[in-house]
Amino acid sequence: MFSQALRDISRPSHAEILETLKCSEGMPISDLARELGMSYMGVKQHCVNLEKKGYLESWRVPREEAGVGRPEKLYRLTEKAEPLFPQAGVDLTLSFMEAIGLQYGETMPEKLLFRYFQDRREEWQKKLTSAQSLLERCSRFVDLWEKAGASATIHHTPLEGLRIEEFHNPMKRIYARYPGARRFEQQMMEQLLRTKVTLEERKVGKAGKRLLYLLESL
Repeated sequence: MFSQALRDISRPSHAEILETLKCSEGMPISDLARELGMSYMGVKQHCVNLEKKGYLESWRVPREEAGVGRPEKLYRLTEKAEPLFPQAGVDLTLSFMEAIGLQYGETMPEKLLFRYFQDRREEWQKKLTSAQSLLERCSRFVDLWEKAGASATIHHTPLEGLRIEEFHNPMKRIYARYPGARRFEQQMMEQLLRTKVTLEERKVGKAGKRLLYLLESL
C-alpha cells in the first residue's frame, strides 16, 4: 500500500511545484508558472489542491511597486510536506543504535527500543480507550499503525478467528538487527488490544513470507 502522501502528489506537476517552492521562501502563482513553463491557471489549480491537502499554505503581501494593486498571494511549503523530501531514515537510526551499543553496552539499544514502544503505547492508548470490542480496538490500532508507516489488513474467519496480516513494517530492518524489538511491539499490541497476540510467519509464493498476528478472543 502506498502512503497517502505519495497518492497526494502522484501528479508530476505537484512534485515539480513542491520542489520549486522548497528552494524558495514563497512564490506567487505567476512566478511559479514562469519557472515551470506551465499555464497560470494550471499552476493555480494545483496549488489550491495542494493547499487543501495541507502541503502548502498561502499568505498575502503588498505589491512592491509602491503598493499599487491588490496584495499578492504567495505559496510556501508546510511542515506536512517535509517528509516528502529525502530524510535520514533507517540507516542513520541503525548507525546511532550501534554507536550507543559500543558506548554504553550492547543491551542499551534494545532498552531504548523498549522505551520507544512504551511511549507509543501510552500515546495510542488514548485513541483506543473508548473502543467497545476487540474488533473495534483492532481496527483503530491498524489505522494508527498505518499512519505510522505500516501496511496491514484485518481478517476474521471461523477457523482462525481474528488476525492482522502485515504487508509492510517500517521497522523491519531494525527488527532484523535487534530481534527483541519485535517482541516489544507484540507486547504493545497485547496491551492495547487487551488480548493475547501470537506471531506466525507464513510462506507466500515460492520465496515470500508474511507475518500474521493471531488474536485470541477473550
